[in-house]
Amino acid sequence: MISAERVRHPVLVILHQEHSTPGRVGRWLKTRGYALDVRRPRFGDPLPETLDGHGGVIVFGGPMSVNDPEEFIRREIDWLAVPLAEKAPLLGLCLGAQMLAHHLGASVGPHEAGQVEMGFYPLRPTEAGRGLLDWPDYVHHFHREGFALPTEATLLAEGDTFVNQAFAYGPAAFGLQFHIELTMAMVRRWTTRMMQRGPRPGWQPQPLHFEGRSLHDRKTILFLDRFLELWLAQDGRERETAAGPSLQFANGLAECDARSVNETLKTSINCESKTT
Repeated sequence: MISAERVRHPVLVILHQEHSTPGRVGRWLKTRGYALDVRRPRFGDPLPETLDGHGGVIVFGGPMSVNDPEEFIRREIDWLAVPLAEKAPLLGLCLGAQMLAHHLGASVGPHEAGQVEMGFYPLRPTEAGRGLLDWPDYVHHFHREGFALPTEATLLAEGDTFVNQAFAYGPAAFGLQFHIELTMAMVRRWTTRMMQRGPRPGWQPQPLHFEGRSLHDRKTILFLDRFLELWLAQDGRERETAAGPSLQFANGLAECDARSVNETLKTSINCESKTT
């Protein structure tokens, strides 16, 4: 039986721009003893043939589209077959979720009315989502495309403009259209570039991003803590050799240790002035 203290193998982090960082997600992993194996396939970094030596993989966002013709995008989408086949924890954020959906055969594309989500927008968990954990009421978005729900995937959360906001597939794969990794420094950089490009239908100007963060970020921090614990515990490779039932879609996630949640909140607040 797997011990309560999970072996902490490095987590593979896939980024899509030269100066991108994993933000608060990376910080959360490092403070819990997980090393980060950062790869940028766009700039020639190879992806591993197996995840035997990794605790999981997180595919982050980027300004590109899964429909772009660049070869690295095709290779990366095809590579997602590795964690899926091995039942290793796989998490896609924004573009990463779209890549996962596309790999599973779902369409990805712009809103039919040309709307975008850039700012804070309402989030509604489905019954399956509520069975996993508590979700934020509003979440931070930076995207112009969305995904259809893949066949055999379970919808976990919905939105107004782009309906499909979060899904689970198989024992250990999750896709989130919204961002949970953003530090204050990242929000400043992203919104500054957004303002330079000019308004788009449905967007929120820069001041509303900071207002939304002040109102809603605490729930995002708590969600990040609980969700990442859940995600890592979904490792299908462990469950094949461990006794006991699967955690997937259990009736509620066990309450996080209060000290863990408090440390997450304090760490996030103390580090918001940093550039990571």
